[in-house]
Amino acid sequence: MRTMAALVFPGFETLDYFGPMEMLGGAAQGIEIITVAQGREPVPSVHGQRIVVDKTIAEKNDYDLLFIPGGDSALEAAKDQALMQWIREASANAERVMAVCTGTVLLGMTGVLDGRKATTNKIDFNDTVPLAPNVDWVKEARWVEDGKFFTSSGVSAGMDMSLAVIADLYGMAAAEKVALGTEYEWHKDSLRDPFAKLAGLI
Repeated sequence: MRTMAALVFPGFETLDYFGPMEMLGGAAQGIEIITVAQGREPVPSVHGQRIVVDKTIAEKNDYDLLFIPGGDSALEAAKDQALMQWIREASANAERVMAVCTGTVLLGMTGVLDGRKATTNKIDFNDTVPLAPNVDWVKEARWVEDGKFFTSSGVSAGMDMSLAVIADLYGMAAAEKVALGTEYEWHKDSLRDPFAKLAGLI
């Protein structure tokens, strides 16, 4: 059983979070999802739903997996130095680190992605990537794998990335079983990214 810290902050994007949780929580070999936040109070998403917190950042930083969703408020969360330090420490301890959308920018701003390839939401790409200038940002990619770091484009791309992580950890058959069980049409080609062109990046 692997433990996964799923970080939330006020205003997190719902599909960024719950889509991958559906996939990762369905991994046959077992991933225990632990919702982590700065405090103990339920955390509201950008759409208003509140999610209960299992652990605070002060309690633990050594999880097998780390997951960071996006949302416009991710850039606001980056102003909290205690949170940024926790992300650095949790990233160092984790076997795999995942981030979706602007969550990748938040991760990049900690410095842990310096010199690594990563991607993020294409609509906001030009406005956000300068915040982490030492990351090798990939304009055209559904998701990017660089070592233990998996980063994805906007919102729904996180589900494709999560299935890629399951395939990486447990094998392709396990990932395909999760995709089938969720009736999800998995885009297995990480370079299949029509949104880069629609956003004028290529």
